[in-house]
Amino acid sequence: MEQVIKVIGIGDDGAESLLPVYRQWIEASELLIGGERHLGFFPDYPGEKWTVQEGLSAIVERLRGETRQTVILASGDPLFYGIGGYLAKKLPVQIYPQVSSIQLAFARIGESWQDAYITSVHGRSMKGLAQRIDGKAKVALLTDAQNGPQAIAAYLLMFGMDEYEMFVGENLGGPDERTGWYQLNELADLPFSPLNVVILRQKHPGPVWPMGIPDEEFAQRKPDKGLITKKEIRVLSLANLQLRADSTVWDIGTCTGSIAIEAARIARLGQVFAVEKNAEDLENCRRNMHKFRVDLSLLHGKAPEGLDRFPDPDAVFIGGSGGELRELLHLCCSRLKPEGRIVLNAVTIETLYLAIEAFQAEGFAFDVTLSQISRSKPILSMTRFEGLNPVYLITAYKKVESANE
Repeated sequence: MEQVIKVIGIGDDGAESLLPVYRQWIEASELLIGGERHLGFFPDYPGEKWTVQEGLSAIVERLRGETRQTVILASGDPLFYGIGGYLAKKLPVQIYPQVSSIQLAFARIGESWQDAYITSVHGRSMKGLAQRIDGKAKVALLTDAQNGPQAIAAYLLMFGMDEYEMFVGENLGGPDERTGWYQLNELADLPFSPLNVVILRQKHPGPVWPMGIPDEEFAQRKPDKGLITKKEIRVLSLANLQLRADSTVWDIGTCTGSIAIEAARIARLGQVFAVEKNAEDLENCRRNMHKFRVDLSLLHGKAPEGLDRFPDPDAVFIGGSGGELRELLHLCCSRLKPEGRIVLNAVTIETLYLAIEAFQAEGFAFDVTLSQISRSKPILSMTRFEGLNPVYLITAYKKVESANE
């Protein structure tokens, strides 16, 4: 196929939103492709129409042998969370954008949008949205029928993010346009058009949690507190994991979730999966994730059972193994992505020995750090130091073969 397909962005006001030359191209074409709503804007089109219902890959395959002059219609800017990027990788196309719904929404509220955090929950899960937007002063969201204003508001309130107010723009640019500002707790029973976009704006700053959250801020099991990776060890462990913004992380034996929570605040664009066998600890972890605004994937179980449900990790933290250490480390080593890291915290010499033996058997390199931390504590009018339990930090990674090997 030698002809170049034109991909034209169109607004909710239909043909009226198009430049005259775009209309001429559509009238001169022989094949018009788009959603039902887009094709409905051209009831008198004389050529053939294809409705995008079967998925873009099927449309692309049908177009590979097509010789007719073809126009594809897309909402707004086809390269902004649209079909333009996909089509441009598969077919010879020229893109002609329209004003996007996000641009229109910011125009309606009279605010600049170059400083906004923009993301989409259209056709995708809201999982992880909490940590991605936490602390952002201005957020724009593309929505769908399932993830509309009511669902977004309920999700944010679950994480205590009531510092946001919400602007909803419905049918922007069309004859049925409606706009308005709402408080999150007002949205539960309000009806909205399925064609809407959302802007979140902070009324005041939310809480800030820098790396190294104090131990006492976490909900913990009572009366036997202390089943938590202490702040100092936590920071060292996270540093050894070498997380990126998009890392996939496993936290095995998460307990209060302190490692998983801080990992999710670093890997905001990634995924964090936490496993815990104790139901009470898992509930504390759930409380903590809501408090610290991270959306973890939690599994109640005893590892390595259930780990097959998780995608391969970039980083694995092991705070507890339940006695299945050899089997667990074999699975983690076999699933770890290239250049990934496994960090295991051990408080006994026996666990240290078993871990080293297992990593050697797997052909992994490893480093061990013995951390002996003491904290200041007042005594009368003076200050003394009180030692925490010594911890072995074992960091394992795949060996890099030299060019001479």
